[in-house]
Amino acid sequence: MPVAADQLLRLPLLPVLAAQGLSVRRKAQRLPEPIGPRQGRIGRGPRLRLLIAGDSSAAGVGAGTQAQALSGHLVTRLAKHYAVEWRLEATTGHRTQDTIDRLGEINDQFDMALTALGVNDVTRGVTRQQFITQQAQLLDLLSGRLGARRIVVTAVPQMQRFPALPQPLAWVLGRQAARLDQGLQQVADSFPKVRHLKLDLPDDPALAAPDGYHPSPKAYALWAEEAARLLRQA
Repeated sequence: MPVAADQLLRLPLLPVLAAQGLSVRRKAQRLPEPIGPRQGRIGRGPRLRLLIAGDSSAAGVGAGTQAQALSGHLVTRLAKHYAVEWRLEATTGHRTQDTIDRLGEINDQFDMALTALGVNDVTRGVTRQQFITQQAQLLDLLSGRLGARRIVVTAVPQMQRFPALPQPLAWVLGRQAARLDQGLQQVADSFPKVRHLKLDLPDDPALAAPDGYHPSPKAYALWAEEAARLLRQA
């Protein structure tokens, strides 16, 4: 496979990238995970056991409450059609391997699952092949021991669009995020129960949280709408 331009330029750009990375970490506004329940029951109709798993975006960072976050918007939409029993297993900073480890400790069964991972894999140097291997392990766990018959994997975010990231750092991280997402699409296509959710959100400042790194409640609502649509195609 030919070496991409950003990979070729990473070494000569290293002093700039390192300085920008330190500056971003130093100046970053650290938003908490939202308050509110992380499991519950809502709605009427056929029983649906739903798992939401992943990183800070799955946890809802950028929203004040879980009702305003991904979990709240998603279960509200699904509750129009199902009696939803839902559970959120997500933590700021989690990579794919962290989520595998966490879900490996639970014994519940689920009908459907939604994952949101990739940003921390990018920032911590996980390679495309490592990401593919770990995502396949995660999907094996979800569709096997945890019983999910429909899984939606959210695309790795387009990090070059994060307002908090300066150039050229945003470009380099965005290119790596795109490579990991191509791998995620490849893995998803190999599982008949899995759908890949690519979010094409407009360039609207209202869709970013105040930290310039996480979604806002408005973005979570749009994300949940698309996720609910794919989950209901089961």
